[in-house]
Amino acid sequence: MVPTKKAKPDLFVEWFRSSSPYIHAHRGRTFVIVFGGEAVADGSFSNLIHDIALLHGLGIKLVLVHGARPQIEQRLQAQSARMQYINGLRVTDDAALACVKEAAGMVRVEIEALLSMGLANSPMAGVRIRVASGNFVTARPLGVREGVDYGHTGEVRRIDADAIRQQLEQDAIALVPPLGYSPTGEVFNLGAADLGAAIAAALGADKLITLMEGGGLVDSRNRLITHIIAREVEAMLARRKRLPEDVVQQLRAAINACRRGVKRIHLLGRALDGVLLRELFTRDGAGTLITAEPYEDLRTARIDDVGGILELLAPLEETGMLVRRSRDLLETEIDRFTVVERDGMVIACAALYPYEKESLAELACLAVHPDYQNNRRGETLLQQMESRARTLGITGLFVLTTQAMHWFLERGFAALPLQKLPIKRRQLYNYRRNAKVFFKKL
Repeated sequence: MVPTKKAKPDLFVEWFRSSSPYIHAHRGRTFVIVFGGEAVADGSFSNLIHDIALLHGLGIKLVLVHGARPQIEQRLQAQSARMQYINGLRVTDDAALACVKEAAGMVRVEIEALLSMGLANSPMAGVRIRVASGNFVTARPLGVREGVDYGHTGEVRRIDADAIRQQLEQDAIALVPPLGYSPTGEVFNLGAADLGAAIAAALGADKLITLMEGGGLVDSRNRLITHIIAREVEAMLARRKRLPEDVVQQLRAAINACRRGVKRIHLLGRALDGVLLRELFTRDGAGTLITAEPYEDLRTARIDDVGGILELLAPLEETGMLVRRSRDLLETEIDRFTVVERDGMVIACAALYPYEKESLAELACLAVHPDYQNNRRGETLLQQMESRARTLGITGLFVLTTQAMHWFLERGFAALPLQKLPIKRRQLYNYRRNAKVFFKKL
C-alpha cells in the first residue's frame, strides 16, 4: 500500500482552528460595542450587523450603544440650524433635542430591522435575534459650565444594570441609544463614548469595544498602536493636542472605563471590513487594546504552563535546535522556567539550571514564538535569567547550542571548552549532538 501524502490544511481551516480558543473564551462573556451614526449611514453597515449577529450566535452577550451625529446634523440642516460645540461639548437647545430624539429613534429602528433579517441565502439566514431597548439610562443635565448653558446635553447619572442583565440572560441583544432620562421626565442628549463606558462599568463587562472612524488609533508616525496602558493614554492626551475631538472623547471614556474596573477596552478602525472578527478571534487582533496594566507578562512558570511550553519547544526540538523534553520531565522542572505570557498564551520561555558548587548556571530552552521574534523578547528573557542567576550567587552563565552560536556571541558570550563545564553537566553531554558551549561572566 502506497502511503498518501498528508495534505496541508488550507488557510480557512487553519484560521478556523486557531480561532477556537477565542470562541471558547468569549462564550458567555459580556461585550459592550459602541459605534457612531456614521457606521449606520455607511453602505457596508449590513456587514457589521452580520458580524454582530455572528458574535451573538457564538454565545456572547452583547450591548450595542450607537451614536447619531450625522443623522442629527442632517435634520438640523433641513431646519437651517446646526449643533453648537463649546469646549468640546455639545449644546443641545430645544430645536436640537427634537432632532436628537427623531434621529435616535430612526437609527434604533434601522438597527432593529437589520438584526431581524432572516432571508435565505444571506448571512442572516435562519437567525432569530431579539433586540431589547428601554429606559436603561438615568441622566442629569450638564447645566451651566464656565458661563455656558448646555441645555439638554446631559451626563450619565445611573445605569439600570439589572434590567440590562435581565435582557441579556433572556438571550436578547440590548440596544441603547444616546439618550438618558431624568426622574422628572426630561430627555437628555448623551455622548455614545461616555455612555458605553458607563454601561460597561456598571455591568462589569468583559470588554468595551469602540468602533472609531478612520483606521484606528495611530502614533505620531501613523503606525497602528496595538497595545497601550491607561496611564500612557493620559500622557498621549496631554502631549498630542491636535487629536480629533471624537478620538479625545473615546480615549477619555476608555480611561474612565479602566479606572472603573473594565479590564479590556478595544479601539478599532471601522474602515477595516470584519475588524470585530479580526480583533476577537486572532492572536494579535486588528486594533488597539487598552488595559490598566500590561497584558504581556514576564513571570515564573506554573504547572499549567507545561502544555504551552511543550507547544513552543516542539518545532525547535524537531529541527534539533533543542534537546527533546518529555511532559513528565517538564512538570518536575517547571520551577526552573520563566515564561512570557501574552493574552493567555506562552510566547517565550527560558530555563535556568544552577550548579551552585561551581557558582555556574546553565541557560536552556531559550525559545521565542516565530511571530514574536522581532521585539527583543529574547534579550528580555536573557536579562531576566541573568538577574535570576545573580540572586542565587551565580557568577557565570553557560549555554549549549547547535545553531544559535552567533546570537549568543553578539550578546557577550564567548566559546568555552567542554572541559570547563561542571562535572555533572559534562557527564550528561551528548557527543552525537556535538553542541557548542558558550560562557558569559556575570
